Amino acid sequence: MTRGAACRTPTTPAVDTYISLRYSTYMVDHILRALAEPRRRDILELVQHAELSAGQIAARFDVTQPAISQHLGVLAEAGLVSVRRAGTRRLYRARPEGLDALRRDLEEVWDEHLQRLGDEAGAAERRATARADHSI
Repeated sequence: MTRGAACRTPTTPAVDTYISLRYSTYMVDHILRALAEPRRRDILELVQHAELSAGQIAARFDVTQPAISQHLGVLAEAGLVSVRRAGTRRLYRARPEGLDALRRDLEEVWDEHLQRLGDEAGAAERRATARADHSI
């Protein structure tokens, strides 16, 4: 290794895939926890089309601004909102791509179930055809 070269541990595709899957699972867990709270879903709706400050968001709810700030922190950690500083204010906006990890997981599960359903329907049709052939 030459002097000053970055030290990097080589990885294999299997390790990279494992790390990617673990990160995806971690993000899906965070997204689901964030969306489990109804008030957070309401906040997401508010910032879906407009960038709002924590104060503007808090004004729409019957809770304190610190409580709204905590909700916004959870949403930001889950990748569901972006935060931009404008002077002393923090402005929040929904990140639709924040749902990508959840969407991929749901599609994967849905695809697996549809594949199994299709396989079972095909097997049932083959059994019915076989019974019909034997009864002739």
